[in-house]
Formats: sequence, structure tokens, C-alpha cells
Amino acid sequence: MSQPDQGQNIPHWYAGDADGDVLSLSSGEGARVTDDAGREYLDFMAQLYCVNAGHSCEPIVDAMTQQAREIPYVSSSKTTPAREELAGRLADRAPGDLNDVFFSISGSEANESAIQIAREVQDAPKVLTRWRSYHGSTYAAGALSGDPQTRAVVERHAATTGVGKFLPPMVNNSPFDGDTPEEIGKQAADHLEFVIKNEGPDSVAAVLTEPVAGTSGAYPAPPGYFERVREICDEYDVLLISDEVIAGFGRCGDWFGIQTEGVEPDMITFAKGVTSAYAPLAGVLASEEIAAEVRDDGHPLGQTFAGHPVACAAGNAAMDAYADGLIENGRALAPYLEARLRELDEKHDEVAHVHGRGLLWSVEFADPGTGEPYVDPRVEPDADNPVETVREVAGDHGVLFGSGRPDTQVICSPPLCIDRADVDEAVDALDAGIEATF
Repeated sequence: MSQPDQGQNIPHWYAGDADGDVLSLSSGEGARVTDDAGREYLDFMAQLYCVNAGHSCEPIVDAMTQQAREIPYVSSSKTTPAREELAGRLADRAPGDLNDVFFSISGSEANESAIQIAREVQDAPKVLTRWRSYHGSTYAAGALSGDPQTRAVVERHAATTGVGKFLPPMVNNSPFDGDTPEEIGKQAADHLEFVIKNEGPDSVAAVLTEPVAGTSGAYPAPPGYFERVREICDEYDVLLISDEVIAGFGRCGDWFGIQTEGVEPDMITFAKGVTSAYAPLAGVLASEEIAAEVRDDGHPLGQTFAGHPVACAAGNAAMDAYADGLIENGRALAPYLEARLRELDEKHDEVAHVHGRGLLWSVEFADPGTGEPYVDPRVEPDADNPVETVREVAGDHGVLFGSGRPDTQVICSPPLCIDRADVDEAVDALDAGIEATF
């Protein structure tokens, strides 16, 4: 057995030798990145759905530099001006009375913090999440994830507990049989109510869900679904937690994705776009009632780098950038991106469905003869997947796209700083990928 070279980085989400060469990026500007060989790509996935302000927002860099000079680190058990300022600004933008922030480091840890708080406040052990969801890959967050490719790996050697699952309110490939999106939404909400009753309402602390699905497919809920979910949670005294790790900070057309549904959750988890990924930062926005209980009882757990001052400075500067036209730009471009992607649906029989919201969209593929995916990686993990080839060809044309869970789709999640020409370039590259593959 040959010994590996010493000192090499092990990439995340890496399939070993089957992945071949891993793209190495050395610089970025706006919506574009450049590899070590000097080739430029349009980054239509914002790396991991997170570089919302683009790759060269100098005010964010300047704010981080200034903070590092003033004081580079303050314990998460203490306060500091950048941290307090960002907490206040997040509360100003959040819906309802979500006025208090418990900072964290990553989306996984934010979701773990939220369920820890929910279980303590509710004195109940269970959290309900959707099948075909992704909430992180640490042990507790992996248990929350409905994506089997994540959960199975996490649980391979140690069981996780305290999480139940309910079916997603998808309109395409729906597990429900309603004739309209509204009927599907009602059936999906009724199903959630059944699960809560079946588990025992007193044992359920919270429902944790994305307002618009992220890597699991960018699908929004049918009309009326979230209003009914809010009613159900209120009826059975269950907290509603909105996972905004991907959906937040302009990605879906507003500061937080749940605001596009007109519903007020009890908690919001956030990460990624809060700093435009210039520094790791995450957290939980909690209602005044929940925050008061946490403050009164205390919280004996913490994370060393939660609310890191340099990251909070990046967050404050990123929020300035979002307020200074970036969210408006994303909102204005969303209908054009949708229209161009729907052209692919009309042109190619292999495109089964296009869905999304704001600047978060999925182009889903299926065999037009059967309506089934060409390859379902959940049951055929080693089969050649033509959807991978579509993305590879698009990359050859200079555009990077994301993969979904399951990988039967291409995810579009560009920085908010793109323009119409960028949309055309990206969709034309995706079109070329489909033509070359099928």
C-alpha cells in the first residue's frame, strides 16, 4: 500500500480517488473566481451558497482589518462592541420579536444550539425535521438532516436520537396526491399535524425546517403551507425554527427566507451569508420570551469562537452592503433568472422541473420516458450520473454550479452582485451542458 504525500489538505465532501482532480481557486472578484492556472469561472453557486456579496467587497475586508487591529478576539462569554452592534442589526431585520442573538460558528452548530435551547425551554426531547433536508453534518445536525447520504454516514458508528421526520411539501415528485399546490400544501401540513400527534405533542420541542429548501432542491413551500404550520405549532405548543443558513441574507429575496412567507417563527438559525462567508459566523435569533428564559436560567454551554469580533465586523459590513442595493439587485434579477431557466424546461425533455425563489433555483432532471431520475444516488451510489456530466460541461464553459441532495439536479445560487449578462452566460453554459450530455 503506497503512502500518501505528506502535508496535503483533505477536502470536505470528497469521494476519494473517484473525485479526480479537485479545483484549486486562488483569487476572486465580484461573481467570478480564478484557478491556479489563471482560468476564470463565473461562480454561480457562490461557492457553498454563501458568498452573497461577491468575492471582492472591500468594505468587508476593511472592517475585518480594522477590528483585528483594535482587538482580534474577545471570549464568547463576554461582550464587545462589534458583537453587540451585529446582534442589534440582526434583530432590526428579523421578523416579529426575534430580538436576541446567541452566536455560533457554523450552520451545523447554530442548528445544534437552537435545538438545545428549544429542548431546555420546552422541557421536551424531540425535534421534527423533514425528510430530504440538510441541516449540517456534525452528530446532532446530521441527525436533524433528512438527507440519507449525510445521516447514514454520521450514524454509521454511533446512533443519534431525539429527532423525528415528516414529509416535505414538494409540488413536483410530491408524496401527496393533491391536484393543486394549495391542496398539496394542506395535505403536507395535515401530515405534520399527524406526526406531532403520533409522537405525542408534549414530547415535541420544535419543528425545524428551511423556508425554502437549500441543497435538497431549492423547492419553496406551496401557498398556505407555512401559515398552517404556524397554526399547528401554536395549537400544540411546539416551537417553529426557521433554518436560514442558506435562505437568509437576500438569497430568497428578503433578509430572511421566512419573510417571503409572511410567518413569524420562534427562532431563526443563520450562518453563511451573514458575513458573505468572509469569516465563519453563525447564530440563533430567538424571541423575547425564549431569550428571557435562557437569560434567567443561564446557558452553561458555549463555543470558543462564537461571535468572533473579526467575524462580527465582517457581518456588520456585509449587512451594509446588502442594505446598499445588493438585496434589491437580487430581487430585481430573480424573475429574469427564473424565465431563462424555464426556457431550459421548455427546450429539453430531460429537464423535469424548475423551481426556486429569489436567487436560489434547482433544475431537476429525469428520464422523459419514465419520469424517474436517470440515476438515483441514494440507491445507485456507484452508477455514472449524467447530471454530474452536465455540471462538468458547464464548468468547461466557464460556469460553476452546485449539486443537490439527491444529485438529480443542478443548483443555481449566484452572488447577489450578478447582472443580466451573468445570468445569460450561466444559463447558456447550462444549456450547453445539457446538449452535450443528452
